[in-house]
Amino acid sequence: MYNNYKSVRKSNLAQINNFIVDLGSPSNISYFWNFGSLLGLSMLIQFMTGLFLTFHYSANVSVAFDSVIHIMRDVNSGWLIRYAHINGASFFFIFIYVHIGRGIFYFSFKKTMVWFSGIFILLFLMMVAFMGYILPWGQMSFWGATVITNLISSIPSLGETIVFWIWGGFSVGNATLNRFFSFHFIFPFLVMFLIFIHLIYLHVYGSNNPLGLVGSYDKVFFYPYYVIKDLFGFIFFMIMFLFLICFFPLILVDSDNFIMANSLVTPLHIQPEWYYLFSYAILRSIPNKLGGVVALFLSILILLVFMFCKSKFNSLTYYPIMEVIFWLFVAVVMLLMWIGANQVEHPFYILGQMLAFFFFFFFFFFFFLVNFWDSLLD
Repeated sequence: MYNNYKSVRKSNLAQINNFIVDLGSPSNISYFWNFGSLLGLSMLIQFMTGLFLTFHYSANVSVAFDSVIHIMRDVNSGWLIRYAHINGASFFFIFIYVHIGRGIFYFSFKKTMVWFSGIFILLFLMMVAFMGYILPWGQMSFWGATVITNLISSIPSLGETIVFWIWGGFSVGNATLNRFFSFHFIFPFLVMFLIFIHLIYLHVYGSNNPLGLVGSYDKVFFYPYYVIKDLFGFIFFMIMFLFLICFFPLILVDSDNFIMANSLVTPLHIQPEWYYLFSYAILRSIPNKLGGVVALFLSILILLVFMFCKSKFNSLTYYPIMEVIFWLFVAVVMLLMWIGANQVEHPFYILGQMLAFFFFFFFFFFFFLVNFWDSLLD
């Protein structure tokens, strides 16, 4: 019996050892590969700070806004926990966008199940972050929830019924806040499960590398080389993170959210958090409501088309024209974020339409130029 226990324990430790310590990793991966581990650290920070916030938060429209003030003023280190949670979400999305950008540049989407699970993690994270934005019950929380949930009403015949079902009534109210709080608490567990699946597929396929070389002839152990490299990334991130929390904690927060939600007063300009702005700008650039909603979802789901890309090389470094277009695409995404933060008026409306067109056309460019460049080498 004891020998069986020892053998099971030994096999479990061997699996953990192979998963973390003796994992074979390419010897040439750069600091762009640090963002995966930084996302894990960000997830841990969000989970822990969120858990402590739930001890003092009250999901009721009468007291939700006041409970946030109570956390800030009366709870020991409540300000630190809340600011860490707010800014942790922003860092989370910075890291995930860089992580996806690196995946596109170095053709990580060829590891299809890793890419597929990653896109699903992104979708769930966006849902979790949106539901979390409603909880402070400020003006932007209320009106953001009203506008975004109303988009579902564009679905033919069933749309309005689904919206009322989500709201739990005929407008955003107490039932909406309650269920959003419940989902915001439960969904991170699902996200962690998806992250675990993501890591399993990553260990099955193995990590990519900047040169795009295939093979296991030049690999090193994950420990100590990349553990130390990741720890360096953690320290650098924590310095920036604590600096932001202590000196500029509200730089990424909308000032309208310091006003308690009021259904009778509409803010001058309703906009989501900065990390949704590129999708929001694409939504606004389509004059048709249903078309805008489809474009909004496609702005994320279109990343799945990369799984069907075939190429001779595994890095845009070998596709010089496409590399230039990739950096133009990055600039377009940033410009779309800026346009999403502005009013729907001239010249932002027409600029948004032009940039939204380029955003989607980039994926056609990618397939066409990669195939064209490969055909020149045949």
